[in-house]
Amino acid sequence: MPGRRKKNTILEKLLIEDFAAEGKSLGRWQGKVVFVERTVPGDVVDVFLYKNKKDWAEGYPLVFHELSQRRTEPFCKHFGDCGGCQWQMVPYTEQLKFKQKQVQDLLQRIGKIPLPEFLPIIGASDDRYYRNKLEYTFGVYRYIPEKEYRASPELRFFPSQGSGTSEGGTLESQSIALTTDKTTLKLSEAKNPPPTGGGRGAGFHAKGLFDKIVDIEKCYLQPEPSNQIRETIRDYAIANELSFYDVRHHTGYLRNVQLRICNTGEVMANVIVGEDDWNKTEKLLKYLQQNVPSITTVVYTVNQKKNDSLHDLEPVTYSGNGYVIEKLSAGPGEDFQFKIGPKSFFQTNTRQAEQLYRIARDFAELTGNEIVYDLYCGTGSIGIFVSGQAKKIIGVELIEEAIEDAKQNAALNNLNHTSFFAGNVIDVCNDEFFSEHGRPDVIITDPPRMGMHSKLVQKILDMAAPVVVYVSCNPATQGRDLNLLGEKYEVTKVQPVDMFPHTYHIENVVQLKLRNS
Repeated sequence: MPGRRKKNTILEKLLIEDFAAEGKSLGRWQGKVVFVERTVPGDVVDVFLYKNKKDWAEGYPLVFHELSQRRTEPFCKHFGDCGGCQWQMVPYTEQLKFKQKQVQDLLQRIGKIPLPEFLPIIGASDDRYYRNKLEYTFGVYRYIPEKEYRASPELRFFPSQGSGTSEGGTLESQSIALTTDKTTLKLSEAKNPPPTGGGRGAGFHAKGLFDKIVDIEKCYLQPEPSNQIRETIRDYAIANELSFYDVRHHTGYLRNVQLRICNTGEVMANVIVGEDDWNKTEKLLKYLQQNVPSITTVVYTVNQKKNDSLHDLEPVTYSGNGYVIEKLSAGPGEDFQFKIGPKSFFQTNTRQAEQLYRIARDFAELTGNEIVYDLYCGTGSIGIFVSGQAKKIIGVELIEEAIEDAKQNAALNNLNHTSFFAGNVIDVCNDEFFSEHGRPDVIITDPPRMGMHSKLVQKILDMAAPVVVYVSCNPATQGRDLNLLGEKYEVTKVQPVDMFPHTYHIENVVQLKLRNS
């Protein structure tokens, strides 16, 4: 009936049967697939449905009646509150099994082309402290973790879970306990507004909430001095009454800090502030440099916009070079150096990037006589990595700043057989370009998550290189593109690589060869 309040459904004792995409697991109820976050196959849970469609639903676990034997104890106290990790409750070996299966399912279902036997997934040697880049946020709305919320009578603003009916029954809008899902929170906001937060926070955004910040005590994603830098800035700001940023009203001084911690030992801290006040900034940066001497370069960025993007802002160097040098090892005695600035793109997991690039190089089957086209080349990392076994490297990238970085990286490694060009591949790679630089013998493409534009796929088909190596961070869009490339190519090798332990993200490398026809 028009204007009638929509009822909310709870499923009682739903058996979670399998892993699903995006960090969720799934169960089945009355012929409908139900996707449930924070669960593991084997769990038996009561589930609140916040999306309920004809053939599928999404839900949040309310009560765990049985815990799966496939579970393990999360090692981080913030797990479940911040959005940095989704699968700490799943043993890493189990994560790898699912990621392998996920790649197979997506390529088969979306690609719809013949596929070879998949090579076993390559897991990370380190499932903690593996990120070279991380960003912490400073905000005025500290997220109140569920345990703290339930333990504090003055914070509790509606009854604990348990009222309402189950097994397809309804639940009136007053009985869901605090969760990190904004959709669930809205159930009781009308009568009982949630607290604005428990004070200032320094850490990560709470899952699903744009304004709440999980106040991190220790993060296991990045090696030290990552936690030390965050704590030093937080403690100084509080002691000196520097305001944290208010994302709702767009006021406040301290916004973010971006960190790059390299295997070479070099460390860059980019402190992002919301006010152009040099007096405040100089004192903060001086204190940071003195108290964390392992930082090799400190930069700062004034961001007075309403969003956090930095691509159109200019970082200012306070100390050091304003950049760091990272190293990738292609093999014994074959190390490449890369200059990384505050806005440079570089693979976030350096050790696994070496694995990923070695696979791409192996799949390219280079003999030293090939012209290699590196599409979506970014700062040139893949092309430079494989350059020792190629006759010539041609890199093409839309972002001009990335191409400048690529040229500098080539010079840093004393390479004279690499060329990098800014522009759209569709426009750059024409007959005149081929006449000057040669047609590709091998194409390596590493597009963003959205995959390749259909016009670029057609351009690759037109170029008809004997070998194409497709590196992807999204097997779903990779499968779509493989289907289109199937017009001329066959898939000959598939190798999943895990770059981000304890998350649902997965990289995949595919070798394609031109069919003889």
